[in-house]
Amino acid sequence: MAGRRLLRACTALRLVNQNVAVRPLQRTMATLKGIPTDDEQATGLERRALQALKKGKDPYSMLKPMEYAGTKAEPHIVPGISTKRLVGCLCEEDNTAIVWFWLHEGDAQRCPSCGSHYKLIHSELPH
Repeated sequence: MAGRRLLRACTALRLVNQNVAVRPLQRTMATLKGIPTDDEQATGLERRALQALKKGKDPYSMLKPMEYAGTKAEPHIVPGISTKRLVGCLCEEDNTAIVWFWLHEGDAQRCPSCGSHYKLIHSELPH
């Protein structure tokens, strides 16, 4: 590697017949605008995900969900693409059994075991 740099430094300024210094063409990935950013280089689904993140949306549920109190006034929000979804509730922090129940679109529903409220919100798939 060091040998290449030394060779490039020595040949960077070559003298031509009329004592005019000529620099060789640079072989870099940079263009006239510079190295492209992730936003400029992204295509397809990656580009859609980056654009959605800039708008403040969370495609593919990559970010940590917001925490809610689980009361009737402030239920846990569950995104879904249909009118119902199967939800699992860990009623206590150290509980090993999961309470499963169907959550339907509309008003908030209670967990049959602990009483936490959940609400299904219709959301579209990002692609």
